Amino acid sequence: MSERGALIDDCVHCGFCLPACPTYRLWSHEADSPRGRIVLMADVERGGPVTPAVARHVDLCLGCMGCVTACPSGVRYDRLIEGMREEVEERGRRSWTDRIFRAALFALLPHPGRLRWLRLGLAAYQRLRLGRLLRAGRLTALLPPRLRALEALQPRLRPAPALPGVTAARGDERCRAVLLEGCVQSVFFSHVNAATARVLAAEGVRVTAPGPSCCGALSLHSGRRAEALAHARTLADRIAQEDLDALVVNAAGCGSSLKSYAELLGDAGEGDPVVRISRRTRDVSELLADLEPRAPRHPVPLRVAYHEACHLSHAQGVRAAPRRLLEAIPGLEVREPRELDQCCGSAGIYNIVEPEAASALGRRKAEAILETGSQLVVTSNPGCALQIASHLARLGRPLPVRHVVELLDASIRNSGSAELLAI
Repeated sequence: MSERGALIDDCVHCGFCLPACPTYRLWSHEADSPRGRIVLMADVERGGPVTPAVARHVDLCLGCMGCVTACPSGVRYDRLIEGMREEVEERGRRSWTDRIFRAALFALLPHPGRLRWLRLGLAAYQRLRLGRLLRAGRLTALLPPRLRALEALQPRLRPAPALPGVTAARGDERCRAVLLEGCVQSVFFSHVNAATARVLAAEGVRVTAPGPSCCGALSLHSGRRAEALAHARTLADRIAQEDLDALVVNAAGCGSSLKSYAELLGDAGEGDPVVRISRRTRDVSELLADLEPRAPRHPVPLRVAYHEACHLSHAQGVRAAPRRLLEAIPGLEVREPRELDQCCGSAGIYNIVEPEAASALGRRKAEAILETGSQLVVTSNPGCALQIASHLARLGRPLPVRHVVELLDASIRNSGSAELLAI
């Protein structure tokens, strides 16, 4: 029996995954549930074709891994779905427009240099308020759904501070870390990287920033494993000579992929540079929660809704660490929305390639957040931040969405709440 066949046989079709699956909750369709997709995988494993219908049900999976958390039998749906996505990429048939659109996304998103050119165009678009004009004339409704989703998800551009190559630890050095600056993160969320470096340094961590580089997460989650590993090897080669205790990641999707490379590469061993960085990958909240707090925390008197990023909680199993960090901030009231464990619909490129399903999930998440009466949303993933901010705005109730480290940074610097509340 093949490895995939053995993983498929672990599923006893009990149904515990059904309420944990966002697409099953949307449509109550068995083929769009984890166990239903596993049945389709079993047929392909027996030699069945990757039909357009099979490819469609695989594409509609968010890969949120809520089912992995819910499964009492320990089914490795994470490995099954990523393997099946590879099958779809290699053997499935998509329309020529879908193929071109996906190729364009992967020619752009994992490449920081190309994204910087996009940022320049987006800056002009926002400065001239072209989006407001398009929406006022209802011209965005004329765009194809995917382009309409891209327009709605655009980040509000903020100053993009350049990180120094090395940020020295304050006081006695407790740890040496390399910060993954990322691709999308480095161009559109560089302020989060800057806050990460400041917080780590304040807690005695020496931070090396080797420059923007893709880890391969978007490619891996989309069935493009060879491409993902190529990005990971480029990253590993860049930091091969660094003396690091940890590769620190502040984007949940990137962290989950980096941690999975050691398993994907099997018996490659510590001699493989990708395995080396994979085994040293830590989410920033994990590393900080393991360190006895050194820097004083000052009050941040805000009510915040905590959104639990799927690739942090379900894929990495990191749940307590970010909560502990937030609870240690004086004056901060943390509220948890209903359906906390449900995906917001971001899921890598999902909210771009599947805008209808992603929109339904994003609206549900935004409504749950608004019910908490919070002044601000806090999360640990850039895709979640864009998705939630977009749907809060669509409901006419925009709220600032911040990373966990941004609140820690504000507390340590005693900068108050005003800059956090700016939208």
